[in-house]
Amino acid sequence: MHRDRVEASAPRDPKRSGRVRLALQAGFAALLNGYAAGFAKGKIFAGATKGVCVPVLNCYSCPGALGACPIGSLQAVAGGRGKSVSFYVLGFLMLFGLVFGRLLCGFVCPFGFVQDLLAKIPVKRRKVPEKIDRPARYIKYGMLAGVLVLPALVSAAGGAASPYFCKFFCPAGTLEGGLPLLLADGRLRSLAGALLGWKAFVLLAVVLGSVFIPRFFCRYFCPLGAFYSLFSRFSLYQLKLNEPACIGCGRCEAVCPMAVRVTAGKDDGECIRCGKCRDACPAGAICLGFERESGDVSADSGAGT
Repeated sequence: MHRDRVEASAPRDPKRSGRVRLALQAGFAALLNGYAAGFAKGKIFAGATKGVCVPVLNCYSCPGALGACPIGSLQAVAGGRGKSVSFYVLGFLMLFGLVFGRLLCGFVCPFGFVQDLLAKIPVKRRKVPEKIDRPARYIKYGMLAGVLVLPALVSAAGGAASPYFCKFFCPAGTLEGGLPLLLADGRLRSLAGALLGWKAFVLLAVVLGSVFIPRFFCRYFCPLGAFYSLFSRFSLYQLKLNEPACIGCGRCEAVCPMAVRVTAGKDDGECIRCGKCRDACPAGAICLGFERESGDVSADSGAGT
């Protein structure tokens, strides 16, 4: 987020923008999980595209998934016999991060879409005290470190490394992969044990957290969000604040699902470029878009218009 000079942003209809964004999220979720027959058969898609990573958290084991999850891929390579690093996956993610920042979290990620739907349940939202909220956001960086380092350490010690994040924690994997496969295959249900109970507990905790705290998983636990946040402040696609035009009403921060300090004019890596702050701004002081050579962005280049 920057305070560079930006073009004036025309007033927008927040309801219309919200509907467009939800439609885009649903479309991307359907596209990434387009193997509909897999849900009916309880079988994981094994076509050629499964060897290609998608740029968002989308479980490899989801019966409809057409691509591979980057987090699972990183762990599989690090914990494999080759004891190496997947520079292909890291480079792929870095490219998306440098171009789009966390825009993918806001518009493309299926589990982000699920959290946005949960946030529409009419309950009183909880504002997490800043002294808890800000330190808790570093948990996701610990998750990212675990994804990158733990399988490699276990493999280097001669052990059989597992994709630990996927196996023991990932709620997206439980929702998208575990539950559909269990529902479709009775034999798997009979084999499910304590691990399933633990994964179900994690999923339930994240679901409940997302009902009361928007983007609960994205804020505190997502390792892919942590990775993208490292590049988000340098990305070509930016949210910019026209400070002279800002009237200090605070509406932008009130609607932000990530509790970003929009009026501070500084991108701390948490902004998912969803555009809710721009839509809520009565002064048109916020713009989203790709930077021009002059450092400006056009209000017409924002997503979700």
